[in-house]
Amino acid sequence: MSCFTRFANPLRLSFTFAVALVLTVPAFAIAAELANPLCPENTALFNASTGRDIILPAGFKVSVFRAGLNFPTGIAFLSHGNGFDVFVLESGHGLPSKCNEQGSFGTGQFDPKNPFTPDILVFDQSGTTLLRTLAKPTANDGFQPAGPAVDIGFEGGVLGGRLFATDSNQATHAAGQNNSSRIVTVDPMTGHVTPFITGLPTGDHPTEQLAFKGEFIYWSQGSTTNSGVVGRDNGGGANQPDIPCQDIVLSDNVFDSGGGKFTSGYTAFGQTRPGEKVKAFEGALHHGVCDGAILRAQLGVDDPTATIEPFSWGYRNGYAIRFAPELHALKGGLLVGEDGADERGARPSNNAPDNLQLAQLNPDGSPDYHGWPDRYGFLPSSQAVFNPVGGPGDDLCVPDAKNPPSLCTAASLATILKEDVPIQDVLKFPPQQITSPLAIEAADSSFTGIDFVPPAFVRGPVRSGAALYSLEGDFGFSKANATEPAPEVGHEVKLINFSQPGAPLELKILRFAFNKTTEQAFVSGIDGFNRPTNVKFGPDGCAYVVDYGAVRDFGQSDPDAKFKGDGNGPLVQIPGTGVIWKICSD
Repeated sequence: MSCFTRFANPLRLSFTFAVALVLTVPAFAIAAELANPLCPENTALFNASTGRDIILPAGFKVSVFRAGLNFPTGIAFLSHGNGFDVFVLESGHGLPSKCNEQGSFGTGQFDPKNPFTPDILVFDQSGTTLLRTLAKPTANDGFQPAGPAVDIGFEGGVLGGRLFATDSNQATHAAGQNNSSRIVTVDPMTGHVTPFITGLPTGDHPTEQLAFKGEFIYWSQGSTTNSGVVGRDNGGGANQPDIPCQDIVLSDNVFDSGGGKFTSGYTAFGQTRPGEKVKAFEGALHHGVCDGAILRAQLGVDDPTATIEPFSWGYRNGYAIRFAPELHALKGGLLVGEDGADERGARPSNNAPDNLQLAQLNPDGSPDYHGWPDRYGFLPSSQAVFNPVGGPGDDLCVPDAKNPPSLCTAASLATILKEDVPIQDVLKFPPQQITSPLAIEAADSSFTGIDFVPPAFVRGPVRSGAALYSLEGDFGFSKANATEPAPEVGHEVKLINFSQPGAPLELKILRFAFNKTTEQAFVSGIDGFNRPTNVKFGPDGCAYVVDYGAVRDFGQSDPDAKFKGDGNGPLVQIPGTGVIWKICSD
């Protein structure tokens, strides 16, 4: 999640709700029950046919471009003389559960029908015809089978050029698969994969979304940990520590994972170095590589790895990135949707907001800094609002299903509240002045995509220069981010209207597309969103919303969404429930 930005002009934020209506489409589809093939007791009701249960402002309509996908996260468009093709990235195994293990399906990780390995599906512009499948893992080519692949993009946008993608052998579902993230190019006809940059950090968050501007490729490089400290939630402690983008000095605090294991921030599990200096890029395989950051490299060089540099840092997971137009209130700046910390690991927290940030270089060419891991939104992480309350993902929790709501034994809960409250700082002091966010979003709402609207989409509540952003929703590590009857935030798309260039910066944020229940679709079987993981505008001026599909989770926010079966959790993916939704002005 993220925080506020530097602007000389006064900043005014206003949050409103769109005047909306339920689309009246004949209800003819019946929800089907789909199951995880490795843990079939984990099912989901799937009913994506028309989007009739998605609420939109007047003047807009929703339809299904393609349904029945496996965990899509990225989308790109390629124009040609007769129209355009749509490239959809299916991400593969991206969440921790034995039920998602790609090697356990069919003939294994190279099974061509394996839903838990990544690929790219190419459709015609109607979505009815699958033209070809690209980059499915084989023994000699394709994406890394362990996944996830996260994003795709043409360097020239809809005009084409090289097709780039990010993939990894992520360590959330196995221990110690460090530095396995890559940026690759994919031949858009044959699917042949060529490494572009390899050896990037991998942990809780791998190499993620892509953006292009000028001579550079930009990407979000998420933190390898939840909160700056390697804990038992990080592959049992085997995963790599975070890597700073600038020299930092650690605080004197060390963090308890139980069993005699104490760890300093930015340090390997079980090791402490209170008060010590950590050099920029310590532990990286390449100079210029760090995490919790936006990185960039030159496109037109023989050795792009040698040109890597940090553009902005101090994010937990600055996942969603998109450049604003040059003639915009943000003056072509990079808008970042940052996802905040969870209640888990060695430094658990509760209520950490997600943030909307503006990333930019300092005047001297160094990266600006946004405050993580010791700043959550506008506040220090030590503020009482972020205190952990004890949860099943906390390192010090001894599970006890009979002791809700923490699900920890009374004794271990007492230890958590004694040792982890208040949340202690990782750093002795920030490496530079902190850039605050433009705005904050609800805890666990999860920014996953941002795009700026084209002129054809401007009508009703949508103003020129506006942006849409997608919110995936929570994973059940904490309670719901709203108390009934207030609606939860997440599983939806929101709209930001900005002030005009030259005027004092102003953001007006409102709900744009959301389910009539304001909950994810699979629990009740409505025809609507589950987990929107991206939003991009196509050449036709319509917004394409990428929906990952159904995931059964820890169930803290919605018990009906909890995974089933002891030892199966915590995040069980349901193949065949992914969707590409299409929202157009009518």
